[in-house]
Amino acid sequence: MTSERPTTAFVWIWLPGRTEPVVAGRLDAIGTRHQFTYGRSYLERSDAISLYTPELPLRRGPQQPEQGLDMAGCLADAAPDSWGRRVILARHLGRLDRSSDTTDLPELTYLLESSSDRIGALDFQGSPTDFTPREPSTSSLEEIQEGADSLQAGEALPPALADALFRGTSIGGARPKATFEAGGRAVIAKFSTATDTYPVVKAEAVAMELARRVGITAPRTEVATVAGRDALLIDRFDRQPGGGRRQMVSALTMLKLGEMTARYATYPDLADLIRQHFTEPAATLRELFTRIVFNVAIGNTDDHARNHAAFWDGTHLTLTPAYDLCPQVRNVGETDQAMAIGRGGQKSSRFATCIAAADNYLISEDDARGIVDRIIATVHDEWADAAEAACLTSADRGQLWHRQILNPSTFYE
Repeated sequence: MTSERPTTAFVWIWLPGRTEPVVAGRLDAIGTRHQFTYGRSYLERSDAISLYTPELPLRRGPQQPEQGLDMAGCLADAAPDSWGRRVILARHLGRLDRSSDTTDLPELTYLLESSSDRIGALDFQGSPTDFTPREPSTSSLEEIQEGADSLQAGEALPPALADALFRGTSIGGARPKATFEAGGRAVIAKFSTATDTYPVVKAEAVAMELARRVGITAPRTEVATVAGRDALLIDRFDRQPGGGRRQMVSALTMLKLGEMTARYATYPDLADLIRQHFTEPAATLRELFTRIVFNVAIGNTDDHARNHAAFWDGTHLTLTPAYDLCPQVRNVGETDQAMAIGRGGQKSSRFATCIAAADNYLISEDDARGIVDRIIATVHDEWADAAEAACLTSADRGQLWHRQILNPSTFYE
């Protein structure tokens, strides 16, 4: 690990169709902000693509992040999130306690000390000429689960457990997770925690099962048992056969927002971007609207702008498969989605809110009602079979059905 506070990192990228990365440029920390400069050799490549043209077009000279951001969003999208930062901080400190603060380490430390097996097609290195991947350890899922439990309990992390947790440092989210290969498949594993008050892992599993059944594009998932607890295995859609990777940008980045301004993200603003810059905009808008309705149906109110993304090939944006479809605990009937559904800021988790906003997604009211009715009917009819596939017990089903899944308040006019 790096002992000094780094001020420079080199950004490497897997170009479309390539299986080995090339250096794209340099990222320099200047105070709290980070400027990016493309390398001359990269700009001279005939197959070079921008990391994301609206932020970092292919041109010479330093480029500053958008106003209000400390780093270009397309780079920040490749940084570790809450869980990964806690693991890296624990590797520095030996353990975490109530006083531990992930802001104690600089951003470049997190970029340079997280796994190279990160989401998307970027990585960060200390050298512009030698790519040395920070590979995940060969730890078993059981060892990763044990390490996660120790970290969350504030216990000292032995080197073996610290190495095991390294597998999850490069991917987003606040819950313990890891990347690994399973039977030739690139997979993300999400783990249960000792403090879970409801079946979080299996709730996401059944949501993903239902999503595929209503026609939403979503990756294959599988529930496994790890150290006596549930884990969810999710096929990665940012990986290609032979070692290729696909560059991705989050909706947060596309909307030119950061963590401090994420609350201003709305679905209509995302719909506007889709109309202007996405491949197959009409079909994509219909898919987005279907996902909004489905989130309402399953009680996923964690549908913030980092939980939507697009592939970027240097020219076009294409919506990725759906991910992080997680029914959330609700102690009251009515609730709101994370992002506004209508242009007037309407975000109540009701099917009527979706129907009223349908024109923002180029969908007629009658068509919107048809989508809503189809999703309700499919969730209702497929619930038992999807719950079986997700290994939900009778008690699990009782905790989810008509609470998160098809809560009565979603039908309010």
